[in-house]
Amino acid sequence: MASEGPQHRTAAATEFAHQAAKLSLLPHEPDNERVEATTAVRARFITPQDPVIETADGSRLPAVPLIEAQKLNQLKGQAEGRHYDVGPVASATAKEEDFKHANAGKVPQNEALEGTSLHHEYSTQSAEPEAPLGSAIPSSRTNPLFPPLPLYGPPTLMRNIHCNLFRFSSFFLSLGFLAVIVLGSAFTSIPLMFRHIGVRLTGKDPDARRPFYDEEKRRKQARSEAAKAWKQRRRRRNSMEKAGDDSEEGAASQNEGHIPTEGGDDPLICDVRYYARRVGLDIEHFRVQTEDGFIIELWHVYNPKEYSPVSDDKRGHSKPEVFPPGQAETGRVQGASGSQYRDGHRRYPVLLVHGLLQSSGAYCSNDDDSLAFYLCKSGYDVWLGNNRCGFVPKHQVLKYNDPRMWAWNIRQMGVMDLPSLISRVLSETGFGKLGLVCHSQGTTETFVALAKEQRPDLGNKISVFCALAPAAYAGTLISKMYFKFMRVISPEMFRVFFGIHAFIPFMMTMHSLLPGKLYGALGYRVFSFLFNWTDDRWDQDLRDRLFQFAPVYVSAESMRWWLGRECFANQRCILATREEGQLEDEEDEDDYVIITGKNSNLSSNSDVAVVAEESRSRGRTAWYDEQAPPMAFWVAGSDDLVDGRRLLRRFEKGREPHVRVVHSKIIEEYEHLDVIWAMDSIEKVGKEVKEVIFKTMPLEARRVCRVPSGCQEIFSN
Repeated sequence: MASEGPQHRTAAATEFAHQAAKLSLLPHEPDNERVEATTAVRARFITPQDPVIETADGSRLPAVPLIEAQKLNQLKGQAEGRHYDVGPVASATAKEEDFKHANAGKVPQNEALEGTSLHHEYSTQSAEPEAPLGSAIPSSRTNPLFPPLPLYGPPTLMRNIHCNLFRFSSFFLSLGFLAVIVLGSAFTSIPLMFRHIGVRLTGKDPDARRPFYDEEKRRKQARSEAAKAWKQRRRRRNSMEKAGDDSEEGAASQNEGHIPTEGGDDPLICDVRYYARRVGLDIEHFRVQTEDGFIIELWHVYNPKEYSPVSDDKRGHSKPEVFPPGQAETGRVQGASGSQYRDGHRRYPVLLVHGLLQSSGAYCSNDDDSLAFYLCKSGYDVWLGNNRCGFVPKHQVLKYNDPRMWAWNIRQMGVMDLPSLISRVLSETGFGKLGLVCHSQGTTETFVALAKEQRPDLGNKISVFCALAPAAYAGTLISKMYFKFMRVISPEMFRVFFGIHAFIPFMMTMHSLLPGKLYGALGYRVFSFLFNWTDDRWDQDLRDRLFQFAPVYVSAESMRWWLGRECFANQRCILATREEGQLEDEEDEDDYVIITGKNSNLSSNSDVAVVAEESRSRGRTAWYDEQAPPMAFWVAGSDDLVDGRRLLRRFEKGREPHVRVVHSKIIEEYEHLDVIWAMDSIEKVGKEVKEVIFKTMPLEARRVCRVPSGCQEIFSN
């Protein structure tokens, strides 16, 4: 028996080396120091279901399946003669059992959890590093909400050939798909064009029907006059600089609160700093490293009259860790904002996160009516978070062509990106919590991250979660023909059509090549056709600018999560199966029958009591626990993309007993993007967001922060 120990460890060490080679950055090469430095040494579990690989040099590799991560750690422990606790995977399995018990008598287990056994999930997945990419794709019969991602090993000759084949096929097929969409948008625009021509032939202006027609004309005229005044000031400034006289500039700085440092005609460029400077603000760019090694962008909006941007090295990314001990105390001394503002005049931090295919430039494209600029000028410390890849895909060690760079979906955005962004903002501001404002997909990643199976403790860092056009349930648009096509094809065919890298990267190529005005017009037509939006409530003169910050790079896997046959498009919810949704509908219908007395056989008093008891019992299927932050919702009533009303009903019916809803509003005439781009969005959304953030601000933060403009009465109450 004594001789079995060393032999067992030797065998385990051999297996560990093989497993590590499969999960390393580069293929194994003996006596190659660079390869040895990038060899996988262990799996680190960010959550019980989200492992990442650590290499010998401390780098991180994303998207490794649970079973592969567990196997690596188990073999490592055996090779070192240590016992390995399979806690992370065991915890995940325990959550599955909780799910079964919570839904007992509701959804047949073989339907709700078909294929969710951890070992069954990967039973058809090849364990060979040289295996074809088709074999690296796990079985599609997996967890219906978050199927496992494909496992891609280190790059080899065969792996590179397979990758190039996918890129070749997807280039032409996805381009054909995009061409169909563009042609569809063009054809559907023809009737509108003829209607406009007909109206003009009668001597009328077809735009006169727009709800803000007069205000649009007024703003356009004001912008034109401001552009002329800017050019005159610039000519006068240049002549005075030659004469050595700066008295005019000094007088202006004393009399104006926010002095524009850019102006003139709008060049339509993808530059948030430029548009911030047009309204007297500025933006500095920070880089953040996620816990799985992605480098993402964080933009800080500031008033240059009271804040000095920090050096580039201080804005760079640091270690891939979140919420270090003593974060708030250190931030007040060393943080970018924390070290510059003093108690009594500090700005409370607010993080804004964008929607699908967008960047946070969406919050900066409406001049003073941009939500980011409005909150900054109101007195908040505004930070704009951007998800992984964005305009320039970056990772600590992975390159653009590596399929592992693109093996992620909404879960990784919520579990990895969002905590990293929040942690960096808190480090730079010196606060323990912040206000979180998200639009569309930004709300989805937050809903996912806060779920009790993901990172519920993140709720302790958020004073309030403001969800604009919250995307938790699918709207009627998901049944459109072009979306249905993505849903009917298999996961394998989805990858043949759209690849295993970025989703239709040709869109970004066109963004870089086309003039801003042409790109903006084309972008509006295409996205209007896809998502059934109109620009009726937007400032039409700024419409081309709105599309300069979209689209961005996203992974094909992420779009498959949204539109493929397994996940959101099929389940029609981000955290519940279609069967659970049907049961919710039946329960709500029963409540309606009981409360309205439609069934004469029911006794009103006793049955209303039954409804109350049912409401309490529904908490057993809650998505969130007691760590969830207060939430506020602004729902677009005419939104076909997502069903915000159904989300509000979930909270109203008591299905989330641990969540305190501090504000909810349905704006009937609003469409999906109107909550951030409508001409009256500041009146109907922005001012309320400002007040909700202040009302939910921690008391210790109120003592050291300035009162946002317009919130003095709230403070006195």
